Amino acid sequence: MAQDTDFEFEGEPVEVVVDEASAGGRLDAVLAKEHDILSRSRIKDLILSGAVSIDGRTVSEPKYRLKAGETIVLVAPPPEDPEPQGEDIALNILYEDDDLIVVNKPVGMVVHPAPGSPSGTLVNALIFHCGDSLKGIGGVKRPGIVHRLDRDTSGVMVAAKTEQAHKHLSAQFADHGRTGPLHRAYTAFAWGSTQSALGTVDAPLGRDPGNRLKQAVRKDGREAITHYAVEARYGDDGWDITRIQCQLETGRTHQIRVHMTHIGHPLVSDLVYASGFATKVNKLPEALGEIVRGLGRQALHAAELGFEHPATGEEMLFEAELPADLQALQDELTAYDRAYPR
Repeated sequence: MAQDTDFEFEGEPVEVVVDEASAGGRLDAVLAKEHDILSRSRIKDLILSGAVSIDGRTVSEPKYRLKAGETIVLVAPPPEDPEPQGEDIALNILYEDDDLIVVNKPVGMVVHPAPGSPSGTLVNALIFHCGDSLKGIGGVKRPGIVHRLDRDTSGVMVAAKTEQAHKHLSAQFADHGRTGPLHRAYTAFAWGSTQSALGTVDAPLGRDPGNRLKQAVRKDGREAITHYAVEARYGDDGWDITRIQCQLETGRTHQIRVHMTHIGHPLVSDLVYASGFATKVNKLPEALGEIVRGLGRQALHAAELGFEHPATGEEMLFEAELPADLQALQDELTAYDRAYPR
């Protein structure tokens, strides 16, 4: 196909002439293939909205079969103002450029607005911080969220600022690093001492039939795979805690928390999945027990995030140090380091 203008998204027209190779193809499929910036679903929405014409007539049928020599013109409207609105919330920014932003999300911050958390979210903060540098995701000036962390899980997150970056990053996260450079590593503190230093939990996850707020291992669940490696073991008479690094091969809700519980080593201070281990705290030394009781959240931190930059192709890796609460736990545990093989 021949493209006569740069592919902008601020009301500038994009003109494409259908060649023999594309003749007979669907309008939405051909446009999506020709331009890897917009997703096919976004292109479909634009066609349905009347933003596409062929040889001067508006075509609002995504399945329209193209003919050689036809001229397609796409005029994407400027991105709409975001909903929700931006809020002046401090962010710990690890990196930012015209395509993306990487932040260290704090404990207690929800990623997306929801009925129970309509404001104060990461999205609200990013909309305010990025301002006009957000080029629009799906026609709206908003950050492109390609992955999430639980409210009470801290650590590295990336968000896209452009449609192209959003599509590229989404594909990397969908691949889960199986064929690409995506890398996600979490630091977790788990109850007990794992039998092996390295392990993989391959157990499908789905909604817990007894509690819709929880996930559970289910035969009819979605594939979920977690790899873990022991980084340190701590303990004394009557108690053991293991520091592990978890790497995700899939990205299901509460995946690490459920998988570690499944193998008998739930995360320290996990109020949802480690309720049966609550009395373990009473066996800890006084100072350590006080720290664990004060956590009030699962001892889980997204420590590393690596990916390919969607515009430059550069492989990037970002790290976030343990937040203050988990660092205090780490410092106190050091006195109880077990010397046997990890």
